[in-house]
Amino acid sequence: MDWVREIPIHADTLSIGYVSPGEHIKAHRSAGNTTNDIFHTQLDRFPRFRELLKSAPEISASITSYRCRVHRHIFSPNWLAAGEAAAMVDPMTSNGVTAALRHASEAAALIIKYRNCSRLPWLAAAMYSRRVQDIPRFFNCGIEKVIYDAPIRNRIGVKIAGDVYTIPAWSLNNVYSRLRPSGVISSLFFELLLGLFRTAATVFYAICKHEQAPCEAPG
Repeated sequence: MDWVREIPIHADTLSIGYVSPGEHIKAHRSAGNTTNDIFHTQLDRFPRFRELLKSAPEISASITSYRCRVHRHIFSPNWLAAGEAAAMVDPMTSNGVTAALRHASEAAALIIKYRNCSRLPWLAAAMYSRRVQDIPRFFNCGIEKVIYDAPIRNRIGVKIAGDVYTIPAWSLNNVYSRLRPSGVISSLFFELLLGLFRTAATVFYAICKHEQAPCEAPG
């Protein structure tokens, strides 16, 4: 469950990183290895990186640890992130595979359309980014507020709560599949539609939570 990734950023720039579970890094650090030692060891497994290490032996690795389900920046002049590299839909929604295939289709269409350009147009890539981000935020917000947390579920019952989440979620997913937003207007319209449902779920959640809060006895 660990790997070295390589992403071309510009003609003369590579982004190289090492992804690993926390327990693996902890074991390396417990053995006395520094972050740079760990990174150097992993890159040395690959011949082309080994040559780079010889020419630039001093490495200053940056580290991060996070659980980010929806990335804010998933495009650059010559790349687009797709699938769970861009956004993770809660597995309980059963929308992850659908989303990944949709992202791949839309990203491939953009790359093919602008294959003769030196870079992807910013606006087209930005609209792709918004579409990729909006769906998981909508699904994740809905299932967390309506199903996982208790206020709405306790207020209307488990069965009705399931319908309250499932019907809008899968209906809007079907609308997306038929509408196939790609331009600025259609992308922003669908984003507005999803935003309205997220807002409604948030307001309903707040009301239910307020109603179940214990009342304080007057002093």
